[in-house]
Amino acid sequence: MYELKENIDIKNLIYEVRGKQVMLDSDLAKLYEYSSGAKALNQAVKRNIERFPDDFCFKLTKEEYDYLISNPYFLRSQIVTANMKRALPYVFTEEGVAMLSGIIKTNKAALVNVEIMRAFVRLRHFTYDACLASDISVMKTMLLEHSDKIEELFDKFDRKEDFKSKLFFDGEIYDAYSLLVDIISKANKEIIIIDNFVDKVTLDILSKKKVNVMVLLITDENKSKLNNTDINKFNSEYPLLRIKYTNAFHDRFIIIDNKELYHLGASLKDLGKKVFGITKIEDKEYLKNLIERTR
Repeated sequence: MYELKENIDIKNLIYEVRGKQVMLDSDLAKLYEYSSGAKALNQAVKRNIERFPDDFCFKLTKEEYDYLISNPYFLRSQIVTANMKRALPYVFTEEGVAMLSGIIKTNKAALVNVEIMRAFVRLRHFTYDACLASDISVMKTMLLEHSDKIEELFDKFDRKEDFKSKLFFDGEIYDAYSLLVDIISKANKEIIIIDNFVDKVTLDILSKKKVNVMVLLITDENKSKLNNTDINKFNSEYPLLRIKYTNAFHDRFIIIDNKELYHLGASLKDLGKKVFGITKIEDKEYLKNLIERTR
């Protein structure tokens, strides 16, 4: 690999102008060890102007040059020694630099061009990696800012189709159990179950609730098959379950977060035994009245 006489990092001599990565004529002349300088280099280009269309080589405007030399990094360049009063410089894109090697007749021109091409490639990779990192950072920020909305959207996709009513036939124990678990899992705050014939099957279903969801179990003390030991053991692992005893209810109901009301045609302990149905009651007045009677 060809080594430059001076300790120069060529990619520091590549600037961005008009959205293109370019090099100054004065920097190139010095790299090529072109004794006659940038003026002679540009004359050689003009003699071969058909090889240098506008996307290969172009002259900077005064505004572009002023902006370029105002950049502190530009002033630290180890090569640029151009007089600020000189004519506005030409700049060469990567394709233009490649074309220069065919018209510059110094001994080092071909070798220097290899290093310049490598510098363009390294800078292109660096720019791409920086942009990629920036894009990833922006995406992470957006994801954090909108995480709640994204989670809500995924919840909608994951949620099973809501039903109005479902009829189960004798023997469909698992399907009935699965639907009850889905209903129980909806609750985020509280579940109210009204069932006079609760037993350990009821507790099995309630164990599928979300953590910290409260449960109020309303049942008939004379018909319930749960005792204090059952309740205490359940609460030790799946808190918190409260029992309210009353014989005011005949049918069975489930209330989720005081928002959804389900009517069960059979006790939870009899899921899959005989034909029965589960129906979602949409009437909010019924829901309100039933909640009042559970308090």
